[in-house]
Amino acid sequence: MKNNSKDPEHHFHSSWTFSKLMAFFFLLLSISYLFYSLRFVSFSYKCDQNQNTHISITHVSDTTTTTTTSEVVKLERGTEKEQAFEETNISHIVFGIGASAKLWKQRKEYIKLWWRPNEMRGIVWLEQKVENESNDENLLPPLKISEDTSRFKYKNPKGHRSAIRISRIVSETLRLGMENVRWFVMGDDDTVFVTENLVKVLQKYDHNQFYYIGSSSESHLQNIYFSYNMAYGGGGFAISYPLALALEKMQDRCIQRYPGLYGSDDRIQACMSELGVPLTKEKGFHQFDVHGSLFGLLAAHPLTPLVSLHHLDLVEPIFPNMTRVHALKQLKVPIKLDPAGIMQQSICYDSTHKWTISVSWGYAVQIFRGIFSAREMEMPARTFINWYKRADYTAYPFNTRPVSRHVCQKPFVYHMSTALYDKGKNETMSLYVRTQENPACNWKMADPTQIRMVELHKKPDPHLWDKSPRRNCCRVQRTKKKGTMVIDVGECRENEVIEL
Repeated sequence: MKNNSKDPEHHFHSSWTFSKLMAFFFLLLSISYLFYSLRFVSFSYKCDQNQNTHISITHVSDTTTTTTTSEVVKLERGTEKEQAFEETNISHIVFGIGASAKLWKQRKEYIKLWWRPNEMRGIVWLEQKVENESNDENLLPPLKISEDTSRFKYKNPKGHRSAIRISRIVSETLRLGMENVRWFVMGDDDTVFVTENLVKVLQKYDHNQFYYIGSSSESHLQNIYFSYNMAYGGGGFAISYPLALALEKMQDRCIQRYPGLYGSDDRIQACMSELGVPLTKEKGFHQFDVHGSLFGLLAAHPLTPLVSLHHLDLVEPIFPNMTRVHALKQLKVPIKLDPAGIMQQSICYDSTHKWTISVSWGYAVQIFRGIFSAREMEMPARTFINWYKRADYTAYPFNTRPVSRHVCQKPFVYHMSTALYDKGKNETMSLYVRTQENPACNWKMADPTQIRMVELHKKPDPHLWDKSPRRNCCRVQRTKKKGTMVIDVGECRENEVIEL
């Protein structure tokens, strides 16, 4: 019995000893794990510190190569991905120019004014072969003949079926398979582009999205007859690459649904409507559906980059006493110096003489007797008439002001004669001279007749259109130059207001 009573106690003692051994074992294991974990955390922290130096070491055989993280990313990204982050430039744009063989001899001179063969890509599309002079190949885009469009129906009694051919230019150009294209830009053979400003406008938009960019007509009646939602082809329009792809797939079917439309641009817009893509308006594309002189429109250009000029055969030369082509060559000089600032209006006052001054940089300066508000001066003067010659001033989709008939209220107009760039001062100096005499005025106030020349000083501002839109300010400067008015044009200073 005694021996039996001792057995449980011995068993309990043995079990407790075994439990202590197991507990000690687990404690030792836990401590080891803890030390291991702390060592791992410490090691990770040191690795993070090393990563801050942006250095990675790669061992290949016995050679050690050190490469920065940015270089590794660049290598992984490759050339194609690298291009995706590149800002849009002229190489990303392909021009499709609608031309007529009958008018080619004279119209090609307009294209030569803005085309840069070694920098630009594009095609002139004609209905038949034309003869070119020997040196034209170096001054113009390649020429191609459009596909036959006789299978398409055309039922408009006032139009011409060449509209179908021209409407397919974007699709035919896309089928050529050019690489690294972001935008297709359409224009006519009498359209002149300011390509630097075109690029600046397109940089605002994501070329990977569906965009249809252009502007409407200067004639309210034209816009009613066609559409306010249509980009006029003569003024030019831009279509993003993915949208051009979508258009090409459905355009021929779309064209067949609209045999009664008049032109090429309304056919494009009809297809855009079926694709669900609206017009994105940029006022710098100018159709110029007007007759007469463009002076009023150009001297009070809207606050937007000048992108294109059209209908140059139908309006007067933009500079007096010149041919149309020569006048446009004259405009190329300031465009080269400061494309962002071309035609941009500034308004200021000569407080001494009580004169109002309007500057259209690179084009013209006007001096008015008396004080006119900025609100009035920013309206274009009606030096032009409507596309429909019987229509009056109410047939414009923008505000205009009449040209004064009073001899004393007629502006003294000075046209740009030359422009230079001073590299040391980073400043342009442009001269404007009078080309016409004003009639005699009997007002008893200062007479601008004594001013024979206006000298403008302006610093080029390539980032003008990266900022919120605001007109530049101009300031009349004191000078000892007889018969010359000196004006400074530039970004408005703090608290500067156009007031006398």
